[in-house]
Amino acid sequence: TAEDETKKMSIIATKGTLDMAYPPLILASTAAAFGYEVTVFHTFWGLDILHEERSKNLKLSSVGNPNMPVPNIVGALPGMDRMTTTMMAKRIEDNDTATIEELIETSLDMGVEFQACQMTIDLMDYDEHDFYDGVTTGVGAATAIQDMADADIQLLV
Repeated sequence: TAEDETKKMSIIATKGTLDMAYPPLILASTAAAFGYEVTVFHTFWGLDILHEERSKNLKLSSVGNPNMPVPNIVGALPGMDRMTTTMMAKRIEDNDTATIEELIETSLDMGVEFQACQMTIDLMDYDEHDFYDGVTTGVGAATAIQDMADADIQLLV
């Protein structure tokens, strides 16, 4: 059947910084556009990508990123993370790059299933109502493992 022939992609999103929020969302929406059935399981800080308020204020760390154009010693100064985040947000806006919110909404409209790890929800003291409408809660590692086992492509971001 056609359903049996549908390719599947499973992504695990573990990081919640501005620069690490884009890869799982871009890959998910692109795969969905190519007809893949896509599941993105968000755990630990990756959960902030799905958090309706926190996702609008994701930060970019200027320390520990080898491609950041400032030395770590300078990046560690107070206010540097805010400055690099502001600079990246301006680049995103100037290039008409989709926002995190736009990518989430587009992905949901295309049928991407975003899953929020229940253990992490409990650990971070979040509530299922904190997330964008359409996010699946109440799932855990067993669900993620089953999705990965069934997928043609598995990614950890």
